[in-house]
Amino acid sequence: MKFGLFYLPTYMPGARDAQTHYRNIVEQVVYADKIGIDYVWMVEHHFVRHGGLLPSNYAFLSYLAAKTTRIRLGTGATVMPINDPVRVAEQAATLDQLSQGRFDFGVGRGFLRDEFEAFGVDMKESRERVEEGVDLVKRAWAGGPLAYKSRFRPEMTDLPILPPIFQKPHPPIWVACLMSPESFDWTAREGHNLLYVAYHVDHPLAKERIGWYRDALRKYGRRVEDHEVCCAYHAHFLERGDDARLRAIVERPMAEYAAAGVEAARKPPDPAAYKGYDRRESAQKGLGFDVYFPGRVLMGGPEQALARIAELKAAGITQAAMLVDFGSLAQKDIMRSLEVFGREVLPRVKDL
Repeated sequence: MKFGLFYLPTYMPGARDAQTHYRNIVEQVVYADKIGIDYVWMVEHHFVRHGGLLPSNYAFLSYLAAKTTRIRLGTGATVMPINDPVRVAEQAATLDQLSQGRFDFGVGRGFLRDEFEAFGVDMKESRERVEEGVDLVKRAWAGGPLAYKSRFRPEMTDLPILPPIFQKPHPPIWVACLMSPESFDWTAREGHNLLYVAYHVDHPLAKERIGWYRDALRKYGRRVEDHEVCCAYHAHFLERGDDARLRAIVERPMAEYAAAGVEAARKPPDPAAYKGYDRRESAQKGLGFDVYFPGRVLMGGPEQALARIAELKAAGITQAAMLVDFGSLAQKDIMRSLEVFGREVLPRVKDL
């Protein structure tokens, strides 16, 4: 079982300015690197308080590459439809070189209408842009001049792509899926790893959707054990089980996180291209402690955490990516939580 930190921070300038929040995240990741957490994932969002502090995840991850020695650095995810795949290939290769092969390439469709409108991209094209974009990036990393006839950008002929990628044949590729069966199926068909934001639904539904991916791997003749499933969950750890204390610490920050998410998605995505996404936002509006704890999060004392991790493992999850920084949660509480995880939980679960 592997563990990561997943960053989709809530920008709350009344609680802390951007500089303070960035420095807090750096402190968290440096500590995670020290105690043996395997990954750090950084979202890409623009213009919104819900993750909008990270419009340049490659820049932030490059900074973290210089501050750490072993933790892997993942985009969780690059919103491929609003990015030029050639620029993505260049930025990713640069990060892969600077980190000496610690980069993981996570991609997704995105779903925030404001982002698509600001960058002049039709949401109806999102799936095709992801599929072509990943193909183009892989070809750019293959070495030699790039020749590619694209549907969405000018044709390229003998275009040198620099720098070369460090990892061969290329960094691991992960695809962020949420609720579209087509996304899970395509991810399996192409042999990519699954990056699933699972905290929006109860565990049985999350398990069902992970099953879509695992079943599709078998359908396409792929070995399930050769592929990774990373699921993102809000996480907070206490020295001992105390649900009342946990509620007192996380309830307000979780509500702030959910409110920022609803605000970011105030314009619904294209209904034809994103079927069912309206249900996601309506569910978030009623997200209270008794709804998300314990089955939608990774929280509590060490024994509660261990039981939950065993449940995630049984569902086929190979990595738990933990959202430890959400809402206005104080840095002292985040660092204490990470200390508990590193001291009381991580030594007992690495071999699961």
